[in-house]
Amino acid sequence: MTRFEKWNNMAGWTAFAIALVTYVMTVEPTASFWDCGEFIACAFKLQVPHPPGAPFFLLIGRIFSLLAFGDLTKVAYWINMVSVLSSAFTIFFLFQTITILTAKLIGKKEAEFTLPDSVLVIASGLIGSLAFTWSDSFWYSASEAEVYGMSSFFTSMVIWAAFRWEQISDPATENRWLILIAYLVGISIGVHLLNLVAIPALALIYYFKKYPQPGIFGGTMAFLAGLLVLALINSSIIPGLPELAGKFEIFFVNSLGLPYRSGVIFFIILFLGLLVWGIRYSHFQGKVLLNTALLSLAFILIGYGSYMVVLVRSEYNPPINENNPSDVLRFVSYLKREQYESRPLLYGPTFVSQPVSQKRGAPVYSRKDGKYVISDYRPVYEYEPSANMLLPRMYSAQPGHPELYQQMTGLAPGQKPTMMHNLSFMFTHQFGHMYWRYFLWNFVGRESDKEGAGTLEPWSFTREFPSSIAGNRGHNNFYMLPFLLGIAGITFMYARSRRDLLVTTLIFVLTGVALVFYLNSPPSEPRERDYIYVGSFYVFCIWIGCGVIAVAEGLRKFIHPENVRTVLAAALGLSVPAIMVAKGWDNHNRSNRFHSVDFARNILNSCAPNAILFTGGDNDTFPLWYVQEVEGFRTDVRVCVQTFLGADWYIQQLMRKINQSDALPFSLSEDNYASGKNDFIPFYEIPSVKSGINLKEYLELVRQENKAIQVPLTSGDMTSVLPSSRFFLPVDSSQIRKMNIVKKDLVPLLSDSISWDIGNRNLYKGDLVMLDIIASNNWKRPVYFSSTMGASSNLGLQEFMQLEGYAYRLLPVRVAGAADGYVNADVMYKNVMDNMYWRGMDNPEIYYDDTYLGAPVATARIAFLRLAQQLIAESRLKEARKVLNKALTVMPDDTIPYDQFSAGFVGMLFDVGENKKALDSAGIMALRADENLSWAKKNGRQRNRDVNVDLYVLQTVVQESRKAGQNAFADKYEAIFKNHLAAFGMYSGEN
Repeated sequence: MTRFEKWNNMAGWTAFAIALVTYVMTVEPTASFWDCGEFIACAFKLQVPHPPGAPFFLLIGRIFSLLAFGDLTKVAYWINMVSVLSSAFTIFFLFQTITILTAKLIGKKEAEFTLPDSVLVIASGLIGSLAFTWSDSFWYSASEAEVYGMSSFFTSMVIWAAFRWEQISDPATENRWLILIAYLVGISIGVHLLNLVAIPALALIYYFKKYPQPGIFGGTMAFLAGLLVLALINSSIIPGLPELAGKFEIFFVNSLGLPYRSGVIFFIILFLGLLVWGIRYSHFQGKVLLNTALLSLAFILIGYGSYMVVLVRSEYNPPINENNPSDVLRFVSYLKREQYESRPLLYGPTFVSQPVSQKRGAPVYSRKDGKYVISDYRPVYEYEPSANMLLPRMYSAQPGHPELYQQMTGLAPGQKPTMMHNLSFMFTHQFGHMYWRYFLWNFVGRESDKEGAGTLEPWSFTREFPSSIAGNRGHNNFYMLPFLLGIAGITFMYARSRRDLLVTTLIFVLTGVALVFYLNSPPSEPRERDYIYVGSFYVFCIWIGCGVIAVAEGLRKFIHPENVRTVLAAALGLSVPAIMVAKGWDNHNRSNRFHSVDFARNILNSCAPNAILFTGGDNDTFPLWYVQEVEGFRTDVRVCVQTFLGADWYIQQLMRKINQSDALPFSLSEDNYASGKNDFIPFYEIPSVKSGINLKEYLELVRQENKAIQVPLTSGDMTSVLPSSRFFLPVDSSQIRKMNIVKKDLVPLLSDSISWDIGNRNLYKGDLVMLDIIASNNWKRPVYFSSTMGASSNLGLQEFMQLEGYAYRLLPVRVAGAADGYVNADVMYKNVMDNMYWRGMDNPEIYYDDTYLGAPVATARIAFLRLAQQLIAESRLKEARKVLNKALTVMPDDTIPYDQFSAGFVGMLFDVGENKKALDSAGIMALRADENLSWAKKNGRQRNRDVNVDLYVLQTVVQESRKAGQNAFADKYEAIFKNHLAAFGMYSGEN
């Protein structure tokens, strides 16, 4: 081992250690929001997460969870450590890759390196790898139990192995490295598919080594061959082999009458037999290339074999078993992510296109009486040829998306987008907002951690920002130094090693803008998606490392002593990662942050024992799954995810006992809820029941497929309809009184039935499931709706809903005019004051990003507001004062800044005699709103939705102060409010 190799290895492990210490110090101690709660719960019990799954990640997570040694509250921390360790190893392999490439830029053999040469190459590796260590997007993924840290690890290892393979001269050793790369690719399939997109660029490395005099034609063919390999793995191996096995299975079971799984077993034996025969044949015949290719295929399949976990665990019906891929046919659907909306890529409809016909697509099979029977067909919608266009970027007709398309491109309502509109959206939003903005966040600067935040230019430090932005921990200006050093590296690599530049550029493009093109983002996403593109940021950090060599070369004209020049170049280069860690530490440090879990606990503790709880999206549900499945908290509550309620596999799960929660009551059978049955129930008013229909009788008619409520479809099939917009449900009022679930002052409102208007709307299967559970339950188990769900999710029952914390309880009592439910002050007071958790919410040292400051904080403050408002209405001022003071104590402004909901506290603080607190908080909010509005006006951000929030805050402060007789205070801020209203009046109604 040469001196350089020894130093290089030591420096690589140093980079690994620095990254490891960084991520250990900043890792989240529990389950973060978004998918982390789901992945931790699934890893802990080896359950089945959302398609296409991540079985290898879950297996490693399960091993790490054992390090908690029975302390269930530590399980999340140790599974988070999977990402920490994977990310640290990513930095190690990035360092090794950079030094391989920068050693070429020196222009000497390693044995000929001088001391300055060695120092310069190692410094370039350290600087480039540390820049990635502390880059915004990668650091984010390194601190939580998501798949992206481990995915980056495999990507980095594959890229390093490819460049390492290039240095090997022995053919036998070369082939072993190719097989290793294939194995790594196979394992990575069980984590995430993102690193597959690097394969075409790796094909160029192979071509450049095997053909010392490459040409444009040869390079193009190598790249196309790489694309072919990518397509074969992504289409023919991952879903293709199970799909072929499924065809064997159907033939063997349906045609030959053999038992289930016989076709799959035969296919596996046949395929593996042919593969083994091919490997032996190519070995004994001396066909090296064929042998290497078949061995590579075998090792890809060995890595891909982690997916057996999905099939095995799904058959055991764990509590989380998304899509129930328990047989090969459902497994194929799982791998293909068929539950998600498909996105057109090269040709298809726009958002204004309407389907003109529907055809039957691929059949959906289910098991019945020893056979596979077709239960449904996947719909294929056809559009008029004139409705389609090339490169359809503006395709989504999801609620709210057409309006966003129109706002972004200037289209009139109903106007079909032209190709110019289409391309404008692609370049400005998809490439600009959804990629280059993220790129600049990492290497130029980021305005704040608010969703949709822009970038900071180097000269932004001279601009004045309001304190809400300037004091935001995500307000990071890198003064473009990482970007400039990367550009220097690109320029120098172009001069010294164009082949390597071509390879790295292809990886950069394929993991960046090409991925943007492939994903075809809609006009809005639930959250920022920068973590998807870390592969391209990884490559840019390779160029940052190369930029150190460029700086040293640029100093040659001015500084002649090589030692001095090397030290100066290294010092200048180190300033780049130094400024990145100095600016980024405070907004990546997640230590001591627990409110994602406390938020879930608070939702569950808002429910009575043995409750049924309807929830909405990811951040409503995944933290609940985590606390129930991992920490064993309130497993008596059955969480029903609204987005899954229309799926047959999920309905089957609801029909069985899980943990301490008994099976849910249903009147309809599994056959009624089978895929393709009652997916859509159109509203079709029948005069005889126009005034209303008994819900239980209606469900019975649906169960019987009774002709009385069916109409023919254009296809000739019959479908059940919703014959009336009004339901009524019989109530055993005497039994309800005995249950003592209605507060005393509402007992007189009890009657023998309840009725409500669901609206002239169509029903979907999920709606039918909710109605079935409500009707079949007969009020035996408490039924709740999470307060984070939208009003459209409660089926028109809001006047029957009683707020008890973070959830509304459905009760057979109607309070007229309670458009947002009514409050049971006694139950809610106990829940909010005694049964809720607020760890660290009052600690200004803990970092809370926009996700935490969004729905979780809004839900908490609204709960405090509603409770205090009800207590004041009931003249219980002492209790109201305690509620308001607790709200200000557990979420103070210096940790959780006041928002529009906080403005509602002002008037109630006056009502309970807390005048000083009312004026202090009102003053803080008013001054901040004034500052924000002044800045928005100066910077032309009149259409920013925050403008409406700040105007509302000012208006509320003025009104409540005036009502409380604080006229001097009100006069001061009313003048300010009127000035801003004049400036923004034309926008004040927007939100």
